[in-house]
Amino acid sequence: MNVNHTRSSKPLMIALITALFLSLFAFSGMGAPKANAAVASKTLVGYWHNFDNGSGFIKLRDVSPKFDVINVSFAEPSAGVTNGTIGFVPYNYTDADFKADVAYLQSQGKKVIISIGGANGQVQLGTTAARDNFVNSVTAIIEKYGFDGLDVDFEGHSLFLNAGDSDFKNPTTPVIVNLISALRSINSHFGTDKFYLTMAPETFFVQLGYSFYGGSCISCDSRAGAYLPVIYATRDILDWLQVQNYNSGPITGLDDQYHNMGTADFHVAMADMLLAGFPIAKNANSFFPALRPDQVVLGLPANANAGGGFTSVAEVQKALDALMKGVQLSSYKMRSSTSGFPDFRGLMTWSINWDKFNNFEFSNSHRAYLDSFSPPVVDTQAPTVPTNVVAASKSSTTVNLSWTASTDNVGVTGYVVSYGTQTFNATGTSAAITGLTPNTSYVFTVKAKDAKGNLSAASTALTVKTDAASTGSDQTAPTAPGSVTASAKTATSVTLTWTASTDNVGVTGYTVTYGTNSVNVTGTTATINGLTANTAYQFTVTAKDAAGNVSTGSNVSVTTAANNGPQAWAPNVSYKVGDVVSYSGKTYVCRQPHTSLVGWEPSNVPALWQVQ
Repeated sequence: MNVNHTRSSKPLMIALITALFLSLFAFSGMGAPKANAAVASKTLVGYWHNFDNGSGFIKLRDVSPKFDVINVSFAEPSAGVTNGTIGFVPYNYTDADFKADVAYLQSQGKKVIISIGGANGQVQLGTTAARDNFVNSVTAIIEKYGFDGLDVDFEGHSLFLNAGDSDFKNPTTPVIVNLISALRSINSHFGTDKFYLTMAPETFFVQLGYSFYGGSCISCDSRAGAYLPVIYATRDILDWLQVQNYNSGPITGLDDQYHNMGTADFHVAMADMLLAGFPIAKNANSFFPALRPDQVVLGLPANANAGGGFTSVAEVQKALDALMKGVQLSSYKMRSSTSGFPDFRGLMTWSINWDKFNNFEFSNSHRAYLDSFSPPVVDTQAPTVPTNVVAASKSSTTVNLSWTASTDNVGVTGYVVSYGTQTFNATGTSAAITGLTPNTSYVFTVKAKDAKGNLSAASTALTVKTDAASTGSDQTAPTAPGSVTASAKTATSVTLTWTASTDNVGVTGYTVTYGTNSVNVTGTTATINGLTANTAYQFTVTAKDAAGNVSTGSNVSVTTAANNGPQAWAPNVSYKVGDVVSYSGKTYVCRQPHTSLVGWEPSNVPALWQVQ
């Protein structure tokens, strides 16, 4: 396909006028790039789960150091979808410990951002009262925990366009207008140079706007392209846009061809739309202007469990070669540039937790790729000396130390605790020194180290005497979970419930095992997904306590439901070619593999489903 494709004189004139307008806008200072140099020019962003969904819980301080930005997900509505009030409670943390871990990451040069919304956190700011509630509650959360900024991850039905709201530059739909006002108010409160504003919409809300725009079409979904007026109105304060290139149906690119997720072709086509700009609903008189390359980040799943559209390392880097180096694909030729954008911002992933689950393939592989664009940093400056070294607690064989974080020009990566001839490496500002001798004095010092291996001077020495020998320890296991039953089941899932176990020091959680699989939960219920229809499974539930003692198991046998006839279509389900579903009284056959999304109902996407 010819890269220098021909346009009519009218669209060309509109594009030139748009470019001139943006140049004047930038010259005035309103559109100038933001000076947030603390984040690497080639940025790696990851979402951190404030919950445990089977990917595994990770303390913030244990996040892979490969990430520059950690998006804490999610803050969610605390008083209903339309009230606007947002709440946030750290999962598996005290407030004090969570704040300490945020500060620890920031001491390493990382940015920690609160993300609002997600699949379960719909927010509709339909009134000015809701807008004000949103501004006040979000500001309070950011100030309480010391977050560096705000990520807007509105999904589902949070954003939509009223019929007739066809001008993206002058929107009239209240949920759009009030969100724009709220974001500008929050940004103004914290100050542009210190505050990060990012967005993570789905392709449905951005690139689909090239084909359909919710406020100007009669039969399409009113949410189509609904993020576009928000992006346009905040482009002067927007640090980057990280569209979710996953869980998406086929999207039409600037070549007017469908592009399917999971390939370099898809990622280049989606990014190219943002880098070149595009006529909304193919209306040359309504042109969405291009974003700066440093405002564009590719959003990707970390592994196949994280979402539909997982893309191999090789395919992702093939896409980056096209976007950053100009190595064009045979299947898609970029409209925005034939030589690439060396200042393209980087990558985002859902998620940090799934990345760890997948042995850090995403962060290790792509950090190395992105670093190849940045010159090496020559650093001889040592971190500051750790201060306030104290023994937070001790026993006959253990001393728990803590100290105040050091600072460094390239970021502190860890600490070295020394005592006698022994050393202990710690990643955070605390360390449990075990294997000590009872009733013995030890002298501890702590040094900080940075990414280049520089060590600080030693802290002031701390002398601690271990306690006398203990006469015993906890070896009492919890009682076995009682009354394990299957409270619900489908063809592919079983929900188990049981009576809580008891223990002398308290039960900390339960483990459900079946075959070679296991699921850890903190409560007395668990839903096991991904099962096979009409199949017998034996589940065993055990309890564990704080000392690591595990109870005997309680068993239950459950046979999943039969898969009789077409299943009802549902969002967030992975479908393969040939799958049969029912929707609105009709039967459809899947034409392309995909993970379903609200808005991609079979009747709306003939590229995905064939009616029978």
